[in-house]
Amino acid sequence: MNRNPFSSKTYTSTWLKHFYSNGRAISFPFLKGTSFFKYPFFPLNINIGRNLTKGVMYTLQSVKLPVQIPNRLILIYDVPSYLEIKLDEIDQNLTIDRIRQYPGFSINLEPFTDLDNYLIQTFKRSSRYKLNKYKKKLESCFNIKYKMFYGEIKKEEYNIIFDQFETLLKKRFRQKGIMNNNLDPGEWNFYKDVTYPMILENDATLFVTYNENQIIGVTLNYINNNTLIDAITVFDVDYSKFNLGSVNIMKLIEWCLKNKFDKLDFSKGYFDYKKRWSNLEYNFEYHLIYNKNAVLPRTMAFVIKNYFRVKQYLRDKKLNDRIHKFKFLLNNRSTKQNMILGFSFEELIELSTDYELKEILLSSEKNHSLKKALFEYLYLNNESINDLKTFKVINSEGTYVFQSGSKATKVQLER
Repeated sequence: MNRNPFSSKTYTSTWLKHFYSNGRAISFPFLKGTSFFKYPFFPLNINIGRNLTKGVMYTLQSVKLPVQIPNRLILIYDVPSYLEIKLDEIDQNLTIDRIRQYPGFSINLEPFTDLDNYLIQTFKRSSRYKLNKYKKKLESCFNIKYKMFYGEIKKEEYNIIFDQFETLLKKRFRQKGIMNNNLDPGEWNFYKDVTYPMILENDATLFVTYNENQIIGVTLNYINNNTLIDAITVFDVDYSKFNLGSVNIMKLIEWCLKNKFDKLDFSKGYFDYKKRWSNLEYNFEYHLIYNKNAVLPRTMAFVIKNYFRVKQYLRDKKLNDRIHKFKFLLNNRSTKQNMILGFSFEELIELSTDYELKEILLSSEKNHSLKKALFEYLYLNNESINDLKTFKVINSEGTYVFQSGSKATKVQLER
């Protein structure tokens, strides 16, 4: 397994099937590490995968100006800036334009022996205390288990996980009020189609967090030699109090170190948590390769280069976030109706006979709005869900009672 997963036969053939069914993979003898498709209307070749890969690595062979590209332009998306390309042995007429795009973040795990060693060398004592508290709270309040699917997974189980993966992503981005490109039907169908065989080929994994048998977190990872690439991560927002994101990263670091992986890569895009956990930063670049003496490729490169620079400028100014929010509002104008905005707790001295109560199961979809209040209660009171009963107060809208032993607490949901 000494290759980039995005250049594998499975990845390239599946991508072509979904996004360019009439095309074929094109390789250039002088360029190793990725393959291309021909853009329909211009003398332009683009790497297969385009912007869906999480990092493309390639090398240029020592050659004279390749006969394949005297009047062609090659575009390669998402090349890590730490990739060293030797140009001293390449024909002087061949040039590479690098266009900075997204920031990238990763953890070099080579200096660390285990998770505790990493935490001690990375975070202050107070931060380590909080991180360990999140994990202990999560595992004491719920029946948590973790599983990494790597090398094998049953197709039926895979389908269940991926369907819940999509459900959790939709739920998360409804809460954030923005569009997410991963949920575009064409893109999501590609991910679902390509990930299963890549898991079997050891080029991808799914890391899943369960509460009992309920899936509450999923991370899709790719594997590039000894690097685990965190591609898409989502958690059930009802568990946000327990900081599942931090717990997930700790489990991924733990898994990497136990399985001799020397890097955990958070891939492209800036988020505060990536900067906080990482000890390596870099940029993703788009590379344009062409004969600088040929007028048409040089002109095309100029136009494409400035197009991507404008896009990056808008991204730096956060204008793309506003566009995603606007698109979400257009497509989801009624989703915020009847949302529960908050809740309040009132401790009861005893479970009064004035209340007419009906015990309920929180697994029921109609009781979904109560989960956030319940999980807040469990977190604040260090209670286990196994010891708790939940009651609906009859004839009182949005009123419930949590009971643990002799302790009872009234809950009022507020709109």
